[in-house]
Amino acid sequence: MKLTFNLKFLLIFPAILVIEVLIAIYLHDAIIRPFGGDVLVVVLMYAFFRIFLVTNNRKLALSLLIFSFIIEFLQAVNYVNWLGLQNNKFWSVVLGTYFSIYDLLAYFVGYLICLLFRD
Repeated sequence: MKLTFNLKFLLIFPAILVIEVLIAIYLHDAIIRPFGGDVLVVVLMYAFFRIFLVTNNRKLALSLLIFSFIIEFLQAVNYVNWLGLQNNKFWSVVLGTYFSIYDLLAYFVGYLICLLFRD
């Protein structure tokens, strides 16, 4: 793993971030907001790390999938309450407040999208 600067991912990251924010603010449906947003969050994190790191894309994608799964399982034990952030709207949205098996599926789809990027 080496440090670098990757312009392609610098452009991809804010584009996905804007899409995520627009989904969070304007979409209140039953499919795109809960599933599409979770798919994109894995790709968003991947793009962020690829701005600065030259690394094996499969290992990075798998690491982010595992991280996402850990966060989702922590939601099952109300870790936002443990952190005292349950009344903070921003952190409750970012960290998530409830476990869903569909979120795990969405993270896996995001992982598969990340695998499409080449080293």
